[in-house]
Amino acid sequence: MASVNKVILVGNLGAHPEVSYLPSGDAVANIRVATADRYKDKESGEPKEVTEWHRVSFFGRLAEIVSEYLKKGSSVYIEGRLRTRKWQAQDGIDRYSTEIVADQMQMLGGRRDVSDDAGDAGGDSDSGAAPETVAANPSERSSTAKRSRRADPEPAEKGDGQIPF
Repeated sequence: MASVNKVILVGNLGAHPEVSYLPSGDAVANIRVATADRYKDKESGEPKEVTEWHRVSFFGRLAEIVSEYLKKGSSVYIEGRLRTRKWQAQDGIDRYSTEIVADQMQMLGGRRDVSDDAGDAGGDSDSGAAPETVAANPSERSSTAKRSRRADPEPAEKGDGQIPF
């Protein structure tokens, strides 16, 4: 049986991206994304909010784009997969860390979202520009763009009204 390891997040960055480089020269960007669950407390009836923090890693060209355009407070849509790493702490105890390895990212909001701490970083923007999806694999991005730019299908030719099956 097939398995699926897919994560979709929509949230806000809690800090500026942290960028480093592998020995091969490829960029690695790490961010922390906050998502919020809202609910009504059963006993008091008051609205409550619980914030969850997610560690997300980007590699290659996608990491460079993240480091250039995303800032603390930026709204972002991310697709990726879960990865759990095992490492040994200085005290010799094995530790585990689960993170999301992103393969697609879409910037949400507007220009105000990515300005350097100017204005309300988390607010909505009234810019009419559609957000652009950035994929880790350029061929993925181009096939997505081709699908979204495809014209509406031509209407079927008028015939005798017979259904062809």
